[in-house]
Amino acid sequence: MGTVTLGVSIAVPEPYGSLLQELRAGFGDPAAHGIPTHVTLLPPTQVDESALPEIRTHLAQVAAVGRAFTMRLSGTGTFRPLSPVVYVQVVEGASSCDWLQKQIRAAGGPLPRELQFPYHPHVTVAHGIAEEAMDRAYAELADYEASWTSNGFALYEQGTDGIWRKLRDYPFGTGPSGVPAQCPHMDERTLQP
Repeated sequence: MGTVTLGVSIAVPEPYGSLLQELRAGFGDPAAHGIPTHVTLLPPTQVDESALPEIRTHLAQVAAVGRAFTMRLSGTGTFRPLSPVVYVQVVEGASSCDWLQKQIRAAGGPLPRELQFPYHPHVTVAHGIAEEAMDRAYAELADYEASWTSNGFALYEQGTDGIWRKLRDYPFGTGPSGVPAQCPHMDERTLQP
């Protein structure tokens, strides 16, 4: 067995996902069609393929104690000059995303990992393209708004062709048998890291 590159994220649903993906492509980002529109919970991480069963179990356990929460996007931000990224801001649901990513990367679990930068949930709309195009993305999406209820997250694998493909959905609030878990509602008020 070899290694695989995995990522965990919350998909941006339709019609928002396709619209942002098309806009990203229109700004000249060549990766746009290979990356589903998402909010990252675990950035690209190389793991041994033999660890996949343990990783799947771990993600199911994290999802089982989660509850649906509102995600709201509004306006743009950038990581420039540290990183050549323009993004749409997560203005509601950020603390829930932060809690989830900490559980997914927990020490002692199958996906412990240090991050290169502090965690900041966002939706990338331009990455590594010309500065003028980055400025355009920043300006054109400055008034962008979207909201939905996040009901879970998904595990993705990056193929040798660079395209990310979903391996499995992990809905919130269900144990391995599919029976709803009994746990507090996960929201901005009750969620603690």
